[in-house]
Amino acid sequence: MVRTGTDAPRVALAMLLLGLIGVGCRPEHVTQPSTPTVAADRASIDPGRDAASDVPGLERLRHVVVIYLENHSFDNLYGEFPGANGLADAAAAPAQVDGSGTAYATLPFNIGAPFPADLPNRPFNIEQFVPANQKIPDLVHRFYQEQAQIDGGRMDKFALVSDAKGEVLGFYHTAPLPLAAEAARYTLCDNFYHAAFGGSFLNHMWLIAARTPVFPSAPASVVVQLDAAGKLVKDGFVTPDGFAVNTSFSVNQPHPSSVPAAQLVPNQTLATIGDRLSARGVSWAWYAGGWNDALAGHADPLFQYHHQPFVYFANYADGTAAKTEHLRDEAEFFTAARTGRLPAVSFIKPLGPDNEHPGYADLITGEAHTMDLINAVRKGPDWKTAAIIITYDEHGGFWDHVAPPVVDRWGPGSRVPTIIISPFAKRGHVDHRRYDTTSILALIEHRWHLAPLSTRDAAADDLRGAFVFERSGRADQQ
Repeated sequence: MVRTGTDAPRVALAMLLLGLIGVGCRPEHVTQPSTPTVAADRASIDPGRDAASDVPGLERLRHVVVIYLENHSFDNLYGEFPGANGLADAAAAPAQVDGSGTAYATLPFNIGAPFPADLPNRPFNIEQFVPANQKIPDLVHRFYQEQAQIDGGRMDKFALVSDAKGEVLGFYHTAPLPLAAEAARYTLCDNFYHAAFGGSFLNHMWLIAARTPVFPSAPASVVVQLDAAGKLVKDGFVTPDGFAVNTSFSVNQPHPSSVPAAQLVPNQTLATIGDRLSARGVSWAWYAGGWNDALAGHADPLFQYHHQPFVYFANYADGTAAKTEHLRDEAEFFTAARTGRLPAVSFIKPLGPDNEHPGYADLITGEAHTMDLINAVRKGPDWKTAAIIITYDEHGGFWDHVAPPVVDRWGPGSRVPTIIISPFAKRGHVDHRRYDTTSILALIEHRWHLAPLSTRDAAADDLRGAFVFERSGRADQQ
């Protein structure tokens, strides 16, 4: 078991978590978009099908809210969560190895890193050196690099491949985290993987389309070069066969003015979950922190253009009515939540300072902002029929001891924390079922009878195991 520190506040919080958690069994292996009325919402479902017959209870969810945070692995944040597959289960995990395959005697660090050079080659508590309300250095989290770090499931080359080196094994004490109490009260998923290898750009695409975007005529300067064995020779953001996998920007606004036009990703024509919902007449919106300022040409310095996936698609291109209707500022979400006008599906992308991304954001500020989002829903009229899903776009370069399943060339990548908060969520529950980011799409698709976007979401578990719909109509108002 990996633990450091035994101060009384942490012990008290840990006891709270223990008291709230039920240990589960491990598996075998603004202009607001109008919310449809009950009648209109029912009409958006195929009238020839009985919703209760094939998705028992799922029709009780009338509002799905997805809060998409940044860059933390499961072990990095929830490795100490009672009942979860965490650091206590990682004792037999392989040590980090160098280029020759030899285990490091001590963790390697860059000169000037805020961590000492004599740390043992095992997980360590970051807060010994940098409090959770302060920033730590960013870590590499790119498409080919994460695959090298996973090393065929051994999970032993995170330090070797990372530009932050031994920082990859850092973790935060779970109990003091503001969201940990929510996880303890409701459902925490400990077997949830980010959909695609690498970073934010690609995983945001998979969140809404379950596929990888294409850039068939990309300039040679941005195309990856691989050797005959498939090893990375020169990095870029486009694969040799024309898929965009690393940070890149859309031809549509907003995008950084400094990017050459030839390097802007062309409009995508893949179907998105937004398209599916609109075709059914189901209301939805993507809410982004700092969106209005970015559209007006004076983006916040920490506005992340590549965190806005719908911008890359032809159906939401500049000048389209759909862009105006569905892509909105986060401030409008707070108004909608407080006034009972949430759309059926809401995606929320906080502005940089509030998204928990190492390097430019700290953990505590982001968690406090997320609590504000949660409470806006929980105190609003729509709470009684809502489900809030909090997850992370990807691992951020941090190590996790569980090897991801092998599915296809795109992923999934490492485990990330996911919390389900709802009047219908199981209480004090750790859900060990296997999920990935496309499970969120599956939930939305099954609830509103939408066709899947790809084979991945078609096969994904839809998170229904996190819910109990057999309760009486009395929803938890707390």
